[in-house]
Order: sequence, then C-alpha cells, then structure tokens
Amino acid sequence: MSDEETETTQPVPPTVSSKARSLLRSMAHRLEPVVQLGGDGLSESVIEAVNTALGDHELIKVRLGKSFAGERKASGRQLAEAVGADLTQVIGRVIVLYRPRPGKDDEKRPRIKLPTR
Repeated sequence: MSDEETETTQPVPPTVSSKARSLLRSMAHRLEPVVQLGGDGLSESVIEAVNTALGDHELIKVRLGKSFAGERKASGRQLAEAVGADLTQVIGRVIVLYRPRPGKDDEKRPRIKLPTR
C-alpha cells in the first residue's frame, strides 16, 4: 500500500437500524438541501462540502441538480461511502445522509439520539 492510499482511508459508515432510519427520514423531511451536485458529479470539492456539512449537522440533504446526469441511487451510495455516512434515503433528486458527529456533546448542537432497537 502506498503512502497516498494510507492517507485517504475511508471512514466507516454508521450502522443504522430500520427503525432509526425511519426516524432519520422523518427528521429530514423539514430540512432544506445544503449541498448541490451539478453536472461535474462527485468532485473533491463536493465531497469536502458534504464532509463539512455532516460535521456541522449530522443529517443533511444533498440535491442533484438538473444538469446531473448520473444514476441517483448509485451516486448516493458512492457519496455516502466517500464521506463515511449512512445513505438514509434517495427520493427524487434528493439524497439524505446521516453521520454522527464525533466528539463530546454540545448544548448548542445536541446530537441526534437514535433508537437502539
């Protein structure tokens, strides 16, 4: 394995039960997309923007713009894998991603509490 491959280790996506995924979908309903994929598809800048958004919010929507020509579900899986997130839902041209925020709890930004079973 080269040094470059070692530096780009992919984060492990969280394991989310179907009950927890249902809760996440209902929480995502009120959200607006915070990142948009255009005709260029999954670029490094898009992955970086999604990483930042997930670090800030845990649960986000990503809109696939009108110029996006790729397969939506496959692109959602690729994006989720690239950022170490759970692909919660793909509905129309919107991808919903969840990744728990690392670190301590913060009163100003509480974590999403998922059901255990």
